[in-house]
Amino acid sequence: MQRARLGILGGTLALLATAAGAPAASAQSGWGLINMPVGVTDVSRKIYGLHMMAFWVCVGIAIVVFGVMIWSLIFHRRARGAVADVTLVHNTKVEIIWTAIPVLILISMAVPAANLLVKINDNSHAQLDIRVTGFQWGWQYQYVQSGVSFVSKLAYDTDAARQLDSGIDPDSVKNYLLDVDHPLVVPTGTKIRLLVTSVDVIHSWWVPDFGVKKDALPGFINEASFTVDADKPGVYRGQCTELCGRDHAYMPVVVRAVSPADFAAWLKQQQAQPPQAAAPAAAAPSG
Repeated sequence: MQRARLGILGGTLALLATAAGAPAASAQSGWGLINMPVGVTDVSRKIYGLHMMAFWVCVGIAIVVFGVMIWSLIFHRRARGAVADVTLVHNTKVEIIWTAIPVLILISMAVPAANLLVKINDNSHAQLDIRVTGFQWGWQYQYVQSGVSFVSKLAYDTDAARQLDSGIDPDSVKNYLLDVDHPLVVPTGTKIRLLVTSVDVIHSWWVPDFGVKKDALPGFINEASFTVDADKPGVYRGQCTELCGRDHAYMPVVVRAVSPADFAAWLKQQQAQPPQAAAPAAAAPSG
């Protein structure tokens, strides 16, 4: 009976995990996704380095603390005639030591974290400004200096596969729920500044490989910046990371990083085309 209950519980948890991870399950999976990505920007690598430093500090603390606990349980148990050592109770010297050590550890972690936060929020000397506007459920990108603007939404094939009773196997769709019709195009080796806002509810523009996650708030403009390594052109994917409505899971972010020469050619081609429709305006308040 107990085994049957465990089986039912395990199956339920598996179904919940599958539902929670549906947006990315078909595109990526495996042990390699447990840790955060190193990324393709200087900031993303520094974030990864800080993350790993904190991880190994926590591992070291766990080894010491649990090691002492296990050693005490084995060699200082009552069955072996151990007697409680009351000299540690209200011992001023001991209390100073076990207070000072955590403080020093926290300071040693806080200093590099503060320096990295300053670097993350340094949006000066940008070479290209792009306004990112979130809406339910997509993104509008406006290249401020050139006037190029377009809307980026869920790609047609993956949008068709997600419909109920579509008869399309999601596993047959490449990058299911992580592809768009018009990706954001940026040049490598160029500092990009994003001006992030929203026309309806709170969204959040997130690309893990860039180390960028910035909330899009109605009525506000937040700034973020990144520079893709000159030798790392490619397609990088992310998602909206705010619960922005019923189709939140169908609001991916796709960025195509190309060489500066290819970007200039693409930008010239876009300027020659008629402008796309703008993002939907915010609905008027009712009542």
